[in-house]
Amino acid sequence: MAPKTRRAPAPNPTEELTQLAIDLDLTTLAQSLPTLLESAEKDSPSFTDFGLKMFRAEITARKTRRLERSLKRARLGVVEGLEGYDFSARPKLDPRVVKELLGCRFVAEHRNILCPGRAGLGKTRVAKAIAHAACLADYSVLCVFAADMIEELHASHADQTFKRAFRRYVKPDILLVDEFGYEPFTTEATNYLFRLVSARHKQGSIILTANTGFSKWKSLFPSEATVDRLVDSATILRFTGKSFRQPRDIVGAPLEND
Repeated sequence: MAPKTRRAPAPNPTEELTQLAIDLDLTTLAQSLPTLLESAEKDSPSFTDFGLKMFRAEITARKTRRLERSLKRARLGVVEGLEGYDFSARPKLDPRVVKELLGCRFVAEHRNILCPGRAGLGKTRVAKAIAHAACLADYSVLCVFAADMIEELHASHADQTFKRAFRRYVKPDILLVDEFGYEPFTTEATNYLFRLVSARHKQGSIILTANTGFSKWKSLFPSEATVDRLVDSATILRFTGKSFRQPRDIVGAPLEND
């Protein structure tokens, strides 16, 4: 008499579902499935409600991970936000305009935002708040100091990586350039800026903070073409008034004369 063929043990349904979720790259669902099933046994939801709960958990986790990656790539650093920002101290800065910019329509329209004004007036804080809102709206952002960007583009010429470095600043939906125009640009730097602004013109948005007014920009650039393309269809946020940075007294023993 031939020996009976033994059947393979039936798989545990929970384990099989978990493995299927892993195979489909539904990592959050795979981790939360045992808890979801246990809850379903107690609450007896409809099949539709249970399915919605499973996939909502997965999509929420994916959105969270995507936002974390986006914020990391943006390099915004500390974002203070605009809660408590004293708009009354900035008589030429209209909070209604800033609120409209936080809605990020300017990104879809490929408009620039220019923030001229003296140091200490909160330009970077407002610029970063707008850029952060764009990240939350699933736009790509890169924040960089103007001097660092120029230095990287200059260095990339020496090691033949200019195209890759240049593409890094062209690719994001928003390029936030902070501390622009501390000193006049060299002819080489002006060339980099002109190429970058031209590449992004009507293709991506630039948010730019500058410690000089427009009257001095022509002295910064040997060519006016860069300024013309920056200003074209741009929203200009004018920062005036007294600095938020209050001078501090130096505490300690007096210095001795040499």
